[in-house]
Amino acid sequence: MVDKVKPAGTSEEAKPRSVRVVLMALMIAMLLAMLDNMIIGTAMPTIVGELGGLEHLSWVVTAYTLATAASTPIWGKLGDMYGRKGSFLTSIVIFLIGSALSGMAQDMGQLIGFRAVQGLGAGGLMVGVMAIIGDLIPPRERGKYQGMMAGVMALAMIGGPLVGGTITDHMGWRWSFYINLPLGAVALAMVTAVLHLPKKRTQGKIDYLGAALLTLAITSTVLVTTWGGTEYAWGSVEILGLIAVGVLSTAAFLYAETKAAEPVMPLHIFRSRNFTLMSVIGFLVGFAMFGGVLYLPLFQQSVQGASATNSGLLLLPMLLSMMVVSLIAGRVTTSSGKYKMFPIAGGALMVVGMFLLATMDTGTTRLVSGLYMAVLGAGLGFLMQITMLVAQNSVEMKDMGVASSSATLFRTLGGSFGVALMGSLFTTRVTDTMTERLGPEAAGAAGSAQLDAASLAKLPEAVRDAYQHAVAAGTHSAFLLGAAIAVLGFAAAWFVKEVPLRGAGPAGGADGEKNENAEKAAPATQESLAH
Repeated sequence: MVDKVKPAGTSEEAKPRSVRVVLMALMIAMLLAMLDNMIIGTAMPTIVGELGGLEHLSWVVTAYTLATAASTPIWGKLGDMYGRKGSFLTSIVIFLIGSALSGMAQDMGQLIGFRAVQGLGAGGLMVGVMAIIGDLIPPRERGKYQGMMAGVMALAMIGGPLVGGTITDHMGWRWSFYINLPLGAVALAMVTAVLHLPKKRTQGKIDYLGAALLTLAITSTVLVTTWGGTEYAWGSVEILGLIAVGVLSTAAFLYAETKAAEPVMPLHIFRSRNFTLMSVIGFLVGFAMFGGVLYLPLFQQSVQGASATNSGLLLLPMLLSMMVVSLIAGRVTTSSGKYKMFPIAGGALMVVGMFLLATMDTGTTRLVSGLYMAVLGAGLGFLMQITMLVAQNSVEMKDMGVASSSATLFRTLGGSFGVALMGSLFTTRVTDTMTERLGPEAAGAAGSAQLDAASLAKLPEAVRDAYQHAVAAGTHSAFLLGAAIAVLGFAAAWFVKEVPLRGAGPAGGADGEKNENAEKAAPATQESLAH
């Protein structure tokens, strides 16, 4: 029999033991989505060695990323229209089918196609986790569980490369995909058995035109950020054409959403100042975080001589700091109901952390770079979960899915832009520095590929010194850009309006204002959980 959990936010009323069991299943699903690319990254050289197709290597990652980004808003809307549990279970099944097929791929073309299937499922995993948490736990209580989500992220980033290397070396690259099957089966069983949400089905039709236009806009944007400056020059016909397609499809999408009966991304959610601000801040967080995760290991391997095998462990100061601060921010939010200070503090620390990382050079020790990473991690810890919490608190319960998917999408797109723009700046600066020190021909030979510590040790001292200075200069420029972008997030945080969190009671808000959505949301809150 399904228990009715009362809208008030006390843990006793929310049956915390049942909530924890459901959260464990949700965290396993979240781990599946986050761990996959981390594991596959270390297996890619072996995969290319067996399947060939080196020229298509980037598409193994791009196909997954594109499918994930394009399907994210659609999964959110499907959950709102037809029920959260069914759409979430479907996304897990699709992800597992894609994983099994990817493990059985016989050539690079098949692998790229099956990775796209896997990405379609992954788009629903993250959205499903966030939206279900939004359904089950009032925002005031949700801070207690932020540490779990930050911990899963840290586990994926630290453990992914280590697990991927171990599996590839001892079991073969195909098990990098097959490892998802037992984890996914556990998540499926637990969600099916313990999660009980009200069944719902709206009479509206799916917004196919909006979904198609949004997919086209996202695909164009991701391809611009993926190919720009690497596959094609920024001023090339291909990139300019993709930009034009992206702009036109975005304009057409916005127009179509004003006419649709059940828009895939209702534009009215952006009328909330807080939701719009959290979308902007989430985009900037993604920009900083993904750029940091990409270029910090590169700096430590190329300049500080660290081993690539331990690339996940190199990020430990940043990830631990992020997890601890996220947990503290969540506890304070739960106990006080106040949260505006966290985006402001997070924005400030992100600016400082990025600027400190931009000061690193060939003489920077691992201890110093670790301290700088911890500062950036603290900033991300203040922002990562708070942005989702405030975004969800800014909409009605009926829009929880599209709010979660929109917030996730903006963070994903921020990551794509961050990696692309920081990467373009990094590559240009490395090339220029190598040319200054060695001349055009020698620079081209030495800088044609990323060099690990072992390869660097075999180079002549002059070439090695030039390469290390070039990488240090490249990371300086990339992180300086990150710091400049982070300033925008810090500025945006000051405009956040501290609306009381649902479940907080009448005294929850700092400015004493009434929650703009509370009256509409109250009847729909938290019907859940059997047992």
